[in-house]
This record gives sequence, C-alpha cells and structure tokens, in this order.
Amino acid sequence: MGIEDSLARYNAAALRTSAEVIRYYSTSFGLAARTLDRTTRSSIEAVYALVRVADEIVDGAAAGAGLPASAVERLLDDLERETEAALATGYSANLVVHAFAVTARATGIGTDLTRPFFASMRADITQREHTPESFDLYVYGSAEVVGLMCLRTFLAGRTATPEEDAVLVDGARHLGAAFQKINFLRDLAEDFSTLGRSYFPGIRPGSFTEADKIRLLDDIDADLRISAAALPGLPPTPRRAVALAQGLFAELAARLRRTPADELLRARIRVPNPVKLRILAQAFTGRAVPEVTAQERTA
Repeated sequence: MGIEDSLARYNAAALRTSAEVIRYYSTSFGLAARTLDRTTRSSIEAVYALVRVADEIVDGAAAGAGLPASAVERLLDDLERETEAALATGYSANLVVHAFAVTARATGIGTDLTRPFFASMRADITQREHTPESFDLYVYGSAEVVGLMCLRTFLAGRTATPEEDAVLVDGARHLGAAFQKINFLRDLAEDFSTLGRSYFPGIRPGSFTEADKIRLLDDIDADLRISAAALPGLPPTPRRAVALAQGLFAELAARLRRTPADELLRARIRVPNPVKLRILAQAFTGRAVPEVTAQERTA
C-alpha cells in the first residue's frame, strides 16, 4: 500500500469515527444528516464530532472522570491547538480532529470559525452568568459559527453572489442561535442545578415566569423565521436537511410554548418519534416549514 493509499484509508477511518459520534449522541441532528448525500453528510458528521468532543470535555466525560476545572481547561486548550495544527498540516493522530481537518480544508472552514467556538467552550468553564453582551458573544461562538461551518460544507464548490451569500450567512447564524436558545430553555433547570449556570441574562429557575418563557420563545421564533427565509438559496439536498432540522426545532419550540413555565423546570420536553417522522416526510416532499401562528403562541 502506497503513502497516498494509506492516507486515503486513514481519512476514511477518521470520517467513519465521526459518523459514529453523531449516531451515538444526537437523534435530531443525526436524522437530518442522514438526508444528505454521502460527501456532505460526512462533512457535517466531522463538524459535529469535533463540537461534541469539545462539549464532552467541558460538560460531560471529563467532569465524569473527576477532572478539576484546571485540567478541563488544559484539555480544551490542547484540543484547540491540535485542531489548528491539523488545519495547517492536514493530519492529526486524533481521528475526530483529523476528520474535521480534512473537511475544513476541503470546504474553507478556518480559524475564523474555530477560535470563536473554542472561546465559548472555554467560557463554560469559568462563567456562570451572562450579561446581554456576553450572551450574544457566547451564542455566536457556541452555535452560530457551527451553523456557518455547516453552510460552508453545503456550498463547497459552489458560487453565490454577495447578496445571496449575505442571506445564507444570516440564515445559518440565526438557525444556530435558535437551536442553542431552545436547548438552553428546555435545559434551564438542569443547567442551573447541575452545572451552576444561568445562560439567559436575568433569568433564574427560581423566578422563571410565563412572561419570561414567552419573551424567550418570541425571540427564538424570530430566529427561525429569518433562517427559514434563507432555505430557498441552499442546494436541494442541504435544503431538505436544513428544512428537517428547522421543522424539528420549530415543533419543539411550539411544544415549549404550550408547556407551563413551572413544568419546564420539572421535565425535559421532547418531540416524539412519530412526529419526527412526519416532519421528515414534510421535508422530503418539499413542504415549507410552517410559521408559528398567533394561536400557537397563546395555546
């Protein structure tokens, strides 16, 4: 086996490893990814896997192993350095990092997106509450840049006018922001009680009201409407996948709206599998994601 064949085999092993990560950790994101063509799906899986590993360092496996905050921060720093080195060289001994680097180099993902991401992950180690300014910065780095990474994989090898690109970039950022805010809302109590964090400025579980919930969901709905407006500019297959993701989170937002604020502090709201399959069918048939109606807002 020649050197080039060895690298191709290693690339394939790395991408397969990333695919296993998304299948193990994410139902909704994994479902949307499976609607993509094989090349684009592999790219999205590589992005997700790196994001997941970073998140596990900050909030999951590292803490479960009993590592102190100082060790967690060193591990995150090491992962960022390894990621940047792989972006520069095209190789990492870490299969997840290697898969991300292969994807990033092929699609134009650079440190302009990875550095804000790691900065937000680092904030989770030290920051327990947010101001409006730090919240916006955190959401940009933790979620909006992930949307932009996905967008670059969708548009790889394609050209768009500056006007088209602006709409797509705006849509990707708002979709990422909506996903993150929805997760913050449904994990409000757990984040506060388990992790000691309050992401939404001025919001604490002990004083969380119905008015707070409605205000947050109105903001999420605005993000979803902006992201939906960008759907027609995406290539057909990514458009279907993003429409599915959009539909899943719009459904979750509607269910959060119908759930009393005090109940959100006791139960984690989910979208049942039959409903997910219905939304999948709608995405495949090209049906637009419906906007939240006034009736749904008050139901």
